[in-house]
Parts: sequence; structure tokens; C-alpha cells
Amino acid sequence: MSQHKIGSLDVSRETFERLKRYESLLYKWNPRINLVAKSTLADAWNRHFVDSAQVVQVLSAFPDRWLDLGTGGGFPGLVAAIIAAELAPGCDVTLVESDARKSAFLRTVIRETGIRTQVENKRIEALNPAEADLVSARALASIDQLLGFCERHLRPEGRALFLKGERHQAEIEEARKNWHFKVEEVPSQTSDGAVILLIGEIRRV
Repeated sequence: MSQHKIGSLDVSRETFERLKRYESLLYKWNPRINLVAKSTLADAWNRHFVDSAQVVQVLSAFPDRWLDLGTGGGFPGLVAAIIAAELAPGCDVTLVESDARKSAFLRTVIRETGIRTQVENKRIEALNPAEADLVSARALASIDQLLGFCERHLRPEGRALFLKGERHQAEIEEARKNWHFKVEEVPSQTSDGAVILLIGEIRRV
């Protein structure tokens, strides 16, 4: 089986082609519904796809139940779901997106790539508790607010995975006023100063 790379991650030709199909749909839909910032489209593969794919490399194993909050154009949750279809077919990924048009886009990508992933077109607060093993989010809210969502949707022993920019230390300090948690910081492969945060043992102060 021939191998292809997305960033430093090796994937099969089928997975790579699914991701490239997704990329082409992003270019087609973005002018109408603004899935990602127009300024990032020229480098969408690196800025969005590679950036999202790296999250699976910081996990020691795929979770059974993965909940991606505020999925938007599909980052990181839909990229992770496409990779999981190859590497961990038992991983159940649910994408939460309140915008109906963005949800329609996500369902189109899922249909055209042939993967099995659910889209919940609801506000995070309106979703039934998910009992997820992993909750992820990218460019959605502050860590403090995200941990509030985790309190509702994460299993007690579960972990959170957040992609954050250069201000992550200030956000961590602010969140510690309301939450106890353990955090592991992994430098981003795609953006200087950015990190992937793995957070566990979350409870209110």
C-alpha cells in the first residue's frame, strides 16, 4: 500500500485522496458560506488540513467516542474522522456545529468521502451529555469556557484537546481561577508559538 504524507503523518492513498476531495469541496463552498477566512485559502492545506491532522499524532491512542465542538469547516474534527476511518475504524467521531449551512457542508464531505461520522446541528449547550472520551476544539472559545463545555460532555476520566495560539499561557492562567486540571503542551508543527493542549483531570475549583 503506497503511503502519502499529510504533514509528518503517513496515511494511505485512499485517506490522502479523501482529504484532497475534502479540500476541493472547501474551495467550492467557501465563497458562499465562509467556512474559513479567505486570507487562509491560498495555504489551506497547511493552515487547516495539516494543522488538524497533527492532533492525532499527540494521542497515544484514538478514543472510542470523540466529540468535536464548533466544527465549522471541519477542523480538526472532520480531518481527524477521515484519518480515523483508516487508522481506528472503531473511533466514533461526532461533529457539533450550530450553523445549518456549515452542517450541510460537513454532511456533503462525509457523503462524498464515504466515511461514517455524525453531525449534530445544535448549539453545544442544547446537546445531550455526550459521555465522550475526548472533546476537541479549534478557534472556538477561551479555555475557561471550553472546560465548561467539557464538564457537560466529557467522561470523568476523559481528556480535552484544544488547538491554541500564542496567548495560550494567559488563557491557562485565567482558566485556573475556576478549574483544576493537568495540561500537556505540544508545540504546533504548523504555526510558531501555537500549541496543542491535552487537558485531563478537569474539575471545578
